[in-house]
Amino acid sequence: MTKIAMTTPLVEMDGDEMTRIIWQMIKDELICPFVDLKTEYYDLGLKNREATHDQVTVDSAEATKRLGVAVKCATITPNAARVEEYGLSEMWKSPNGTIRALLDGTVFRAPIVVKGIEPYVRTWKKPITIARHAYGDVYKNTELRIPGPGKVELVYTPANGGDEVRATVQDFVEPGIAQGIHNLDASIESFARASFEYALSTHQTIWFAAKDTISKTYDHRFKDIFQEVFDADYRARFEEAGIEYFYTLIDDAVARVIRSEGGFIWACKNYDGDVMSDMLSTAFGSLAMMTSVLVSPHGYFEYEAAHGTVQRHYYKHLAGEETSTNSVATIFAWTGALRKRGELDGLSDLVAFADRLEQATIDTIEAGEMTGDLAAITTLENVTKLNTQDFIKAVASRM
Repeated sequence: MTKIAMTTPLVEMDGDEMTRIIWQMIKDELICPFVDLKTEYYDLGLKNREATHDQVTVDSAEATKRLGVAVKCATITPNAARVEEYGLSEMWKSPNGTIRALLDGTVFRAPIVVKGIEPYVRTWKKPITIARHAYGDVYKNTELRIPGPGKVELVYTPANGGDEVRATVQDFVEPGIAQGIHNLDASIESFARASFEYALSTHQTIWFAAKDTISKTYDHRFKDIFQEVFDADYRARFEEAGIEYFYTLIDDAVARVIRSEGGFIWACKNYDGDVMSDMLSTAFGSLAMMTSVLVSPHGYFEYEAAHGTVQRHYYKHLAGEETSTNSVATIFAWTGALRKRGELDGLSDLVAFADRLEQATIDTIEAGEMTGDLAAITTLENVTKLNTQDFIKAVASRM
């Protein structure tokens, strides 16, 4: 048959471990038979990041600025054990953190809801979307091991030669640790605007939560900017749309979320959004059932799965053992990127293909054919547990 044409390539960011195996299966079985796939390929696997001193990560982000749409496989963020396992020259930073810092913008994560996979929280009836700030905080931090007694300070030196401003972090009397984090007013404002625009486009109420009672300068700045942007540019539009914005403390937000029915957007700072999106995805059914898209105020889009590289399954795969790894979120990363590419380039066939592939994936699960993580929690009867490749083939058969 004639394949669906593409005019502009996607930026393709390959990754690590089991998700790298799934990545190739999805291309071979679900995309390339139907689409004349055009990508600009970047290998963000940990070995290649080491070989390029992480330049490949920067290059992939710059390519996303140039081409506008990217799709990313899950990648390893190394810890000390990974440094030893892979023989790394240093503990490279999170690729996601690097890319988000270069692109700026907001990450929107939402669960993929299917019949038969019921939320663990019995009050939830609608999806809850996390809007995660995609810049700064611990993902752009500077850290120190403190070997012994001494003073750690924050020092601001004005570029115009004015007086330094100093603040003591801690007078250490024994060994410890210290960390410096930062953010930018412009990035926080972009985060607020992206969140409010997304709320209007999806017609959902939005919350923002931080801890300004404790962090009276850092978190309070987020709170103030959100309120200033809302009052100046969005209050009237929200009232007309019949939706709300409100601020609350992060601990209060957690309690409200558990008691809610869902159907709203929860805007979080970078680290809060990282943690809470995993909590929500698991509570809605599976870590492998959550979409993630980075939306830049400059018009760049980067799609990925919200989960990691599935290390345990990868080791089983290397040992020749059968795995039953859920590929749904990775499939939806590809469909999200293909749909956006089609929308930007005016390719209705490509948009329709993305819609069909998502529907085929959902239909497969609702027909009782699913991977082990879903088979263990589904309310459907007489389900068939499929291995990694057979689930992807089952989706392909519905295309």
